Amino acid sequence: MSTPPKSTATASAFRRRYGASPLHLLLTLACFALTLYAGVRLLKGDTMGVVLWFVGAAVLHDMVLLPAYSLTDRAAQRLCRSRGATDATTPKASVNHLRVPAFVSGVLFLVWWPLILRKGGHYTAYTALPADGFLARWLLITAALFIASAIVLLVRTWLRPRPRAGDSPRPE
Repeated sequence: MSTPPKSTATASAFRRRYGASPLHLLLTLACFALTLYAGVRLLKGDTMGVVLWFVGAAVLHDMVLLPAYSLTDRAAQRLCRSRGATDATTPKASVNHLRVPAFVSGVLFLVWWPLILRKGGHYTAYTALPADGFLARWLLITAALFIASAIVLLVRTWLRPRPRAGDSPRPE
């Protein structure tokens, strides 16, 4: 029986101890280095303002947004639950047809909120483009996302094989 080359044995031992390949460790360290560089560059200007912004964003997320979207998700799960469902802990797959368009719409709002809420007065000065119409466009995109998701759900439901008499029900 031949012994594996030393480099293979070393890589295998490293993978067992670290849990991933050496490339993973190298990429993780590179990400930390990039983050450190960006943090140093960001904090070079208004350090207190940046720290206050990060703390405020964390508090806003943890105290306001997380409970709000957790309650909304619970309501969506109850809405999508089957009429005679006995297992209330396992959400149906159809709840994802509400989660995905809501998430995409929320990210679009997060990126464009100053223009959607008409708070971007300097936008016109910088770009020479009008800042009106963003609310209507965002609402249309949101409606289109929910409509497309509903169509996908209807098609998936329509194409789902129906259980025949005597078959046991498929878990969802």
